[in-house]
Amino acid sequence: MFASMMAFAFSNAPLVVALVLIVIFLIILISNIKIVPQANVYVVERLGTFFKEWHTGPHFLVPFIDRVAKVVTVKEQVVDFKPQPVITKDNVTMQIDTVVFFQVTDAKQYTYGVERPMAAIENLSATTLRNIIGEMELDATLTSRDVINSKITAILDQATDRWGIKVNRVELKNILPPREIQDAMEKQMKAERERREKILQAEGEKKSAILVAEGEKESKILRAQADKESQILAAQAQQQAMLLRAEAIRQQKMLEAQGEAEALQMLNANSPNERIIQLKSLEAFAKAADGKATKIIIPSEIQGLASLTAALKGIASGDNPQA
Repeated sequence: MFASMMAFAFSNAPLVVALVLIVIFLIILISNIKIVPQANVYVVERLGTFFKEWHTGPHFLVPFIDRVAKVVTVKEQVVDFKPQPVITKDNVTMQIDTVVFFQVTDAKQYTYGVERPMAAIENLSATTLRNIIGEMELDATLTSRDVINSKITAILDQATDRWGIKVNRVELKNILPPREIQDAMEKQMKAERERREKILQAEGEKKSAILVAEGEKESKILRAQADKESQILAAQAQQQAMLLRAEAIRQQKMLEAQGEAEALQMLNANSPNERIIQLKSLEAFAKAADGKATKIIIPSEIQGLASLTAALKGIASGDNPQA
């Protein structure tokens, strides 16, 4: 069978060669079809020089003439650089590491503008950081991260623009002063925490004392108000009792006066006015005597007291003395 196949191949050699060439051409053709994915840019060279940038979509690479020089991503990238030694204005050496957020905006400049772009950004970041920190003292360095971030971002963005790179922001990740300074800072922070704790405790005690004083004040006010109301009620009750007693006395006097008036009316109806005068004289004489005088002089006008008394009794019983 093998011999028969060899015989067929030799007898049809031009056809086999043509098929092999077609297969090779198809393989080369398919292998040079390039599909650029999203957020990527292909930098293409033709015969060793820049030809064009390929963006998202399918593209065809001319075999043996064109080649993809560099694949560039245009997404934002994050690079964490190792700590760099820097010296402050007051001669304190610190270790500071930075994080750079950047994005490629021009694939051609990024490819041909600088060799090893990441190393270039790292060195530029370290140099810029040293220049900025060298103009600041330790305390200002520790409390001015936002200022340092803004300055270094502006400087790096301007310097990397010719490389086709846009620096969005730079963050100081860690600032590590010498160990002795760290110990001193920890002691200072501890003292500050203790001071704040004492202040908060004093404020709490002050508020507690104020609340207690206000409570006692309100209690005294309530007791005073209660005493005042009690005294007012007692005075009102006493006044009411006095009014009731006065009213009772007034009613009693009114009744007595009414009785006397009725008695006088009865006397006026049954006897002349002279008898009323004699009766009043008798009452006045009785009050004057009242058992306190040792000598009593009876006026001549009331010598007929016995007969007047008998007449009054007769009137009271309805008998007429003249009958």
